[in-house]
Amino acid sequence: KTLIYSQLVYNRHVATFTSSQDNEGQFNTQKQNFVTLVDLPGFHSIRQQFFEKYKAASKGIVYVVDSVTLAQNVRDAANVLYNILIDPTVVKNRPQLLILCNKQDQTLAKGCTVIKSMLEKELNTLRNTQLNQLRQLDAKETVGGKLGDPSKEFSFGSLHCKVEFAESFACSKSGDVHLETLKNWIRKVTN
Repeated sequence: KTLIYSQLVYNRHVATFTSSQDNEGQFNTQKQNFVTLVDLPGFHSIRQQFFEKYKAASKGIVYVVDSVTLAQNVRDAANVLYNILIDPTVVKNRPQLLILCNKQDQTLAKGCTVIKSMLEKELNTLRNTQLNQLRQLDAKETVGGKLGDPSKEFSFGSLHCKVEFAESFACSKSGDVHLETLKNWIRKVTN
């Protein structure tokens, strides 16, 4: 995700590593109209504190998934996404959400449709697990935010905010970059 951020902000490829700090920069949407982009740290132990810092002012959230390794990490990816989707500030402010399926240049990458299905299935399981745990604690207790209608299979279409999916790659072996869909989404969200 930091490589995507650097392509958007600096228009160049940079070496990346899991960071413990946020990156904040300006993206030129069109004709010198700039918007602030924030790249949150990859370390899960500190990601939430940075999310807390920026979530209230966010017009849109881009959640980047690795299209090649998601099958092995779908539970972790869905857990992070679940916490974003039920966050009371996110529920109240209803920022638009883009799930960006990255590394589409690689042969084993899963497409948006498959990734959407995988995440919906895992979010459904996670939601049901959370609801069952709450029922065991106290039948009267409620959660700050809920994820869709618990009596139905989870679907991104049933959420309080608009969720879109897009495919990208920030640097292929040939040096190509495919971020136009992301750039267009940012322009749309910030206009």
